[in-house]
Amino acid sequence: MTELNLLGIDFEEWYHPELLQPHLRDNNNKPQIINGIDKILDWLHKNETFATFFVVGEILQTRPEILDKIVENGHEIAFHTMHHKRLDSTTRDDFEKEVQEFARITKNRSKGFRAPTFSLNHRTNWALDVLDENNYLYDSSIVPAKTRLYGIPNAQTKPYKISSHKIDQNDPNARMSEFPLMITKFFGKKIPAGGGFYLRFLPLRSIENAIKQYELEDKPAVFYIHSWELTPEHMPRIALPPVDKFITYYNLDKAMSKMDNLIKKFKFTSFEKYINMMD
Repeated sequence: MTELNLLGIDFEEWYHPELLQPHLRDNNNKPQIINGIDKILDWLHKNETFATFFVVGEILQTRPEILDKIVENGHEIAFHTMHHKRLDSTTRDDFEKEVQEFARITKNRSKGFRAPTFSLNHRTNWALDVLDENNYLYDSSIVPAKTRLYGIPNAQTKPYKISSHKIDQNDPNARMSEFPLMITKFFGKKIPAGGGFYLRFLPLRSIENAIKQYELEDKPAVFYIHSWELTPEHMPRIALPPVDKFITYYNLDKAMSKMDNLIKKFKFTSFEKYINMMD
């Protein structure tokens, strides 16, 4: 029985989320979330938990010491694009340049990727070829449930081999692995349950039951949380349309405590350490 789950921290600034982008007043927004890096690292250390930091590359361009802090504490660095741009809003050539730039500033440390807003799908499957050509080992961008922003509902829920030819089911000829995000059923409907808004929205017991079910099925629960959810004191509140406001800010002050309960009750580790243990 698998009782080891995966924790990814999408390390991005407060102005990176897609729902905020249309409502930002200027392009000179001051970074705030980076001021919470020590709080996040201390929290992980106290809970004896390792995580994978999916970092937006432009943060490391201006604050390179964050890379050293993350790595020196035993955590993994992975790629979350350079500017938190959806895959369907960029080109293959530009994405490849970003992959290579991230490799340069991280000294080739990154072997994992997560697409902003989980925007890897059948139209952006070319990204997998780019990652494979640049020696990436895994992706974690697939959500096997449909939402208004993302999701591939027919995708496997257990880790599998992924390629651009077969992104939702196991491809035995592929080299890269896919670690799909945890889902559950809520009032009979398949929904995401592996973090983000759904961590803040769903009752804690529902999330705990979903993790237990994954463990019973011998598959890791793949979980994520945003850096700004762990440091809400650094997250500015801006005017948003009602639905976007709800998704972005609902129960934001409770995310840290709910995640803290989960890592105290269940065992989490980084993708890198999990892969090494499975080899």
